Amino acid sequence: MMWVYSLGAVAIVSLVAFAGLFTLALRVETLRRCIFVLVGLAIGALFGDALIHLIPEALKSGLGEVTVGVLVMSGILAFFILEKFLSWHHTHGEHEETTESIAEHDHAPKTLAPLVLAADFIHNSVDGIIIGASFLVSVPVGIATTVAVVLHEIPQEVADFGLLIHAGWSRGRALLWNFLTALSAFIGVLFVLLFGSSIEQLVPVAASITAGAFLYIAGTDLVPELQRTPGFKKSLIQILSIALGFFVMVLLTFLE
Repeated sequence: MMWVYSLGAVAIVSLVAFAGLFTLALRVETLRRCIFVLVGLAIGALFGDALIHLIPEALKSGLGEVTVGVLVMSGILAFFILEKFLSWHHTHGEHEETTESIAEHDHAPKTLAPLVLAADFIHNSVDGIIIGASFLVSVPVGIATTVAVVLHEIPQEVADFGLLIHAGWSRGRALLWNFLTALSAFIGVLFVLLFGSSIEQLVPVAASITAGAFLYIAGTDLVPELQRTPGFKKSLIQILSIALGFFVMVLLTFLE
């Protein structure tokens, strides 16, 4: 029965990836005009998740401050290297892009979507491990953990969906790939079910690396994007949206 409960819980969490469905009712022009709000929410959510949830959880595991710091920095460096690789692959050499072609490019970095999906893949795998390990304790603990993960994932998945739209993807493509990366939670839960609770020791390591990935994406890819948006009114909305995304992560601490 533990297999049924664990896999069923992960299936529910994976379906949260479709939280962006509400945007399908919006016109494309309206969605693109409002996308900077979703980017702001994503910045607050990513910083909040890293600073309030992932890093403190890793520290509480007993890894030690230095180890956690090294792992967080490893996540930052790993995603820096990944973005460099994706950038090289995209440009095929720095001299290929003319001034005209650069002007035609969207402001969103071409590497943003792969970075978001890679970070989400790791994050959802960790969620799967957490859910599986909680069901090893007891069914009530597993259910409570699943509810907390679902509530945690809704703002995260909406933010991820907004970032993929910001990167130039269609809504259908963004929803599909958001869902496919959400399925990585099954990898985490299957590891726990097959190898037992010992796999839970990997959670703080993966959480620290994911925190580094979130800090990198929010700080290097998203904050500079909002800095390009002119006007006092839009800037104020950006600040409020970042604060709201962060505040949602703060509220979720009361469910843990």
